[in-house]
Amino acid sequence: MIHLETEKDKEVFEQIQYVQDPEIGIAITELGLVYEVKTENDKALVKMTYTSMACPAGAQMKREVEEAALRVEGIDSVEVEIVWTPKWDPREMASEDAKDMLGIF
Repeated sequence: MIHLETEKDKEVFEQIQYVQDPEIGIAITELGLVYEVKTENDKALVKMTYTSMACPAGAQMKREVEEAALRVEGIDSVEVEIVWTPKWDPREMASEDAKDMLGIF
């Protein structure tokens, strides 16, 4: 689970929870794809990754994260940074519910 410092960070994260990986059908927050959410004044910064470097739904997920963050009152701009470190590992990063849905035991 990521550390959220402010109430605004928590609000942005709550909105991002509605974004699903369209290929898997599980929320990206449950998959552990969101690494950091920070807000400063009217801007949100989201650091996240994809399930793979060749993720065909990457651009769509990035756009949906931007749209979700902009739904938070007081957020007027969003920067979504795609990072590859740490490498996503569902055995370590996904929630227990997501692991069950993925068949990881």
